[in-house]
Amino acid sequence: MTLGQAPRQPDLFRSTAGFCEPRVAPGSIYGLLHRECHRLFGDEMFAVTDVGRRSVPPMIVAVVMVLQRIEGCSDREATDRFCFDARWKYAAGGLDFDYPGFVHTVLVDMRARLAGSSAPNRIFDAVLDVAKAAGLVGRRRVLDSTPLYDAVATMDTVTLIRSAIRGLLKVAATELESRLRAVLVREDDYACAGKPVCDYDDPDARAALVDALATHGMALLRVLHGRELAEAVTQAAALLATVLGQDLDEDTNGVFRIARRVAPDRVISTVDPQARHGHKTAARGFDGYKGHVGIDPDSEIITATTVTAGNAGDASAAEDLITDLLDTDTEHADAEHGPGDDGDSGGDGEPAATVYGDNAYGTGELQERLEQVGIESKCKTQQPVATGGRFAKDRFDIDLRHDTVRCPAGHTAPIRRSNATGTASFWPYCTHCPLRQQCTTAADGRTVTVGIHEKLLAAARARQRDPDWITDYRATRPKVERKIAHLMRRRHGGRRARVRGTTKIAADFALLAAAVNLARLAVLALASTPGRGWATAAG
Repeated sequence: MTLGQAPRQPDLFRSTAGFCEPRVAPGSIYGLLHRECHRLFGDEMFAVTDVGRRSVPPMIVAVVMVLQRIEGCSDREATDRFCFDARWKYAAGGLDFDYPGFVHTVLVDMRARLAGSSAPNRIFDAVLDVAKAAGLVGRRRVLDSTPLYDAVATMDTVTLIRSAIRGLLKVAATELESRLRAVLVREDDYACAGKPVCDYDDPDARAALVDALATHGMALLRVLHGRELAEAVTQAAALLATVLGQDLDEDTNGVFRIARRVAPDRVISTVDPQARHGHKTAARGFDGYKGHVGIDPDSEIITATTVTAGNAGDASAAEDLITDLLDTDTEHADAEHGPGDDGDSGGDGEPAATVYGDNAYGTGELQERLEQVGIESKCKTQQPVATGGRFAKDRFDIDLRHDTVRCPAGHTAPIRRSNATGTASFWPYCTHCPLRQQCTTAADGRTVTVGIHEKLLAAARARQRDPDWITDYRATRPKVERKIAHLMRRRHGGRRARVRGTTKIAADFALLAAAVNLARLAVLALASTPGRGWATAAG
């Protein structure tokens, strides 16, 4: 389609500019977008092939997408707001009151075009580039994550298996579908969604239903075995095999029963197979995804976002949030520069990069990665704990130089290693030790595991006992909590995902971060001036 151009010279007598100017705060996101929308989201930034009918100007669509995210609107609500809320047209450059609206499918099409492009997060990137140009992004990062509840219902085992069978039959070609249906012997054509008819109050009836569904699923997979399949059929078969294997056990009589366990990476919905059970704390669970953010603690600008399954560890996404720091500091490390020769710079006069995070980020792997590239780690490392108030691991003196461990009673045991991980067993000493009840209840005595990153973790725990370290951490780390509160404050599209799948949710989360960043830049009075470029009131 051709590239529509947003109007730049509205009629002063019919424009929303004159109406909104005295009513809209200059420090609001509407005021910032009104002043800078053409420079932030120029039409050329979204240029497409110049064929087809004339499009809605991309700058206007980008402004609507940003306001939609900051206000938590659905697509239909967003296009209605653009039609009837003067502030939205004011934000799009001060359009006329009677400027025509557009249908909600334009927003759907824009998201699809961005997703298929080489820069799917270009709106977030454009806003971040402006913040960098204004000098608002330094070399410190604070990392954290937050649950994103999925947009589908979590399925039980019966619904999962039946839905997976329906999905396989749906994508199979006519001939293959006939072969598949030939092995289905239950009185169920799998045409309708939901649970099959069963007396769910009868344990025997429930068990028979589970076995029948599992038998059907296994029979379908046997039909497909060895065949050359279309990609959609392969994916549907893989999903069916996954849900059968994760929730079922087969007894000695060949009867399938629901397993009395939860699989570590359990699929919870066939509608959104990438969603997972997650835990924010040991007592607080959720279903869906995790949104991860990195912020600059001085300006409170979000510098990076990513989305993972709900069961992913926070530290596993950390590198995606500090890519810019890793790129620059790897060069310094390769040139034999640490975090500055004097501890205050990262080489070439740049300040040292620092990463802050709570206990979830204080893993040995991340501590090692940060040390490799010369980034100062202020990620808190969990102190060892033991059940029942017994001696924790930190009560043992681990001597890595001599590969020995000394227990609180003064006994020393050698570390026996398998690869880089080792264990020290105190069973000869525990038999008559007066401290046994305070140490262990194991019949074979106390065993201490020494991990591959033991030295790094011990050093991290020692650092975080320093009063200056504690003061800096407490003054800096909590800032990310406030920023996450800004991201999650809307019910629609905040905590609850609006779309399905990691890729789409990640793009939507990045757009939300762009909108929150713009709101922050508006408070900082960001403006572009001739000769100076982008700057804030304080800059």
